[in-house]
Amino acid sequence: MSSQMEDWTGQPVRIVENRHISNRPTRIVDLKVDPSRLMLKSLTILNVGHIPERIHYREHARFAYWAIVYIAEGAGSYRYNDGEPQQVRKGSLFVLSPDASYHYGPGAGESWDEHYFTIQGERISEWLETGLIEPGKVQQTSGDHHAKISRIGLLMASGIPGHIDQAALLLESLLLDLALSARLAPHAAEDESKNALMEDIAACLYRPFDARALCEKHHISASTLRRSVAKYTGYPLNEFIHRLKIAEAKNILLNTGQPVKEIASALGYADAFYFSRLFKKFVGVSPDHYRRSL
Repeated sequence: MSSQMEDWTGQPVRIVENRHISNRPTRIVDLKVDPSRLMLKSLTILNVGHIPERIHYREHARFAYWAIVYIAEGAGSYRYNDGEPQQVRKGSLFVLSPDASYHYGPGAGESWDEHYFTIQGERISEWLETGLIEPGKVQQTSGDHHAKISRIGLLMASGIPGHIDQAALLLESLLLDLALSARLAPHAAEDESKNALMEDIAACLYRPFDARALCEKHHISASTLRRSVAKYTGYPLNEFIHRLKIAEAKNILLNTGQPVKEIASALGYADAFYFSRLFKKFVGVSPDHYRRSL
């Protein structure tokens, strides 16, 4: 069953009700202008679709055009030709191409929230060459992309050629966002762990640095600590600690009249002369000279 209704722009939007496909009506926005009127010739969005609560699993599906599919909620699977099934879950992105057979959809008794963009144009070849899209592979993305997806639908629904061009550019921007988040997602936990480690190192500004206690807290070896800091900062561990403290010393010298000996002691240096030598090594002048030169 298919019907038409007007969206807020006054343009018709196809609403398809098919309980075999989805528990809720599907919204489809078709291209409403002659492609020859578009300024952007390398990429055209033919239609944009939203299938909320999709329940239908497609088998041996073939398509006349390319399509980008993004799953906002739910879970299921995706299989390219006769390859192995790949897991699909919230945030998954996959491609449907004209030269292959696809099996995809939510699992038995499950549903997912699907957004798709049917496209054509030479730009697709560039996406393939650069790896922006990868047929046959499910990419797991992160982040909230609802605003851009909604905006593309509204631009398409307007029926204005310039808006259709904007929608195509916004789709490429969305793909870049999705691809970037997909590449960063596997390293998110690792990055979070490194950030926590670096925050604890920074917290040692006003006390002597205790590498052993830090290793125990983060369940890592001393060699892993040294390697992680060097990779993250570009400096050996001890040098990085000194650089942190000297940077803080510069702020204190800039904003207070506190004696150098007290600054050294506050930053965990018992020997003020050693502190002054380090300061000159990294800054180029002594603490007193630095303060006078401000």
